Amino acid sequence: MRKSEIVRATAETDIRLTLELDGRGEHSVDTGVGFLDHMLTLFAVHGRFDLRVTCKGDVAVDAHHTVEDVGICLGAAFAEALGDKRGIARYGDITLPMDEALILCALDLSGRSCLVFDLPIPSPKIGSFDSELVEEFFSAFVRECRAAVHIKKLAGMNSHHIAEGCFKAFGRALAKAAAVDAARAGEIPSSKGTLL
Repeated sequence: MRKSEIVRATAETDIRLTLELDGRGEHSVDTGVGFLDHMLTLFAVHGRFDLRVTCKGDVAVDAHHTVEDVGICLGAAFAEALGDKRGIARYGDITLPMDEALILCALDLSGRSCLVFDLPIPSPKIGSFDSELVEEFFSAFVRECRAAVHIKKLAGMNSHHIAEGCFKAFGRALAKAAAVDAARAGEIPSSKGTLL
């Protein structure tokens, strides 16, 4: 079973996260930040990852620490669940429409951290959520998962749709990359012989 559990406690957040890669999209998300809960739910459902997250954070300050630290924990969970990445597809991509928004997400579970984030969000806030925290989440994830992730907005005017399309696309592209490839069973999908 490709699964992991991450527990992280700091002066700013206290997080418990469990992840199963080969799931059905079952989820329970309670971070104290409603919009983040919504995005992680979409991510789990569209990636078919079983995901449980609880976070008690300093949201009285703002959502920044919670969003960043949940991104850290989710990235670490994927790194742990993927192990040495033997037999995985490694690459995944999708161009995903969300009403008028069109989002491209392409990624490589390469063992190297790189985020190229070209997702202008028109409004500074989506409800009470700071739009800039979308990029903060992905920066944290990429650092811990050690993946190359490209996210680009091709079209879109509605800030909620853009963010929603981003998380849905990320879930689906990551599911493709993490999937076991029967043609590569037992192989590390790299000419170097490692993806760590």
